[in-house]
Amino acid sequence: MRSFVRQVGRRWVTFVSYVGGIFLMSGRILLALPHIPRSWHLLTAQMLAVGVQSLPLVVLVSVFTGAVSTWQAAYQFEGYVPMRYLGGAVGKAILLELGPVLTALVMTGRVGASMAAELGTMRVTEQVDALEVMGIDPTRYLVMPRVVSGLVMMPILVLFANFVAIMGALAVAVFFVDISGETFMNGFRLLFKNADLYAGLFKAAVFGLIIATIGCYQGFNTEGGAEGVGRATTGAVVVASVLILISNYLMAVVLFRI
Repeated sequence: MRSFVRQVGRRWVTFVSYVGGIFLMSGRILLALPHIPRSWHLLTAQMLAVGVQSLPLVVLVSVFTGAVSTWQAAYQFEGYVPMRYLGGAVGKAILLELGPVLTALVMTGRVGASMAAELGTMRVTEQVDALEVMGIDPTRYLVMPRVVSGLVMMPILVLFANFVAIMGALAVAVFFVDISGETFMNGFRLLFKNADLYAGLFKAAVFGLIIATIGCYQGFNTEGGAEGVGRATTGAVVVASVLILISNYLMAVVLFRI
């Protein structure tokens, strides 16, 4: 019993230390924000890595997200709901949930893991210590550009994802469900609300902030050589994915109160 209590106590201390470390790093990031103009070249490089280089993967995932959404919705609607509402139902699902959440989970595996691995490798090879010796703030130089790029680029990626997913849904509706494109798009316009689009983009910005912050924190606190880098990368993906799902629920409760 005593060993169990000690183990629970250790885990609780580890959890509090982890949360406290993230808050402290977030504070240092806020203090580094005024230095964005002098770090513009670093910021644009990270935006390229986070946004432009992620487009092929996001497009691939989005096409099949829209396609399977239409197919499953048509199966559920058959005999119960008029097919003229298919576009509206699929559009709402994509704008509110599938676009932001699936894009965020995919980006966690690509971007969050990459950030943790890069910074973790720099930490165990003492490159971060070398920056500090040279008088360069590692938070301003390494962390802030990555976090800002995640915050800015995720909503843009989700906009692309929404468009591609809806086009994929339209293609399946026309060629496989035997619904005219006009009927599908009329249904989409019937139920479309600007608030749904804005809510999805707001969620995307929060997800981008989570992915970049957790990835950088895991990388910055790596220890134990190559094995530690692997643990940091895995931890970044797991923690960010869990936080994305939790925050998605919390934002849904706040944004869409019945």
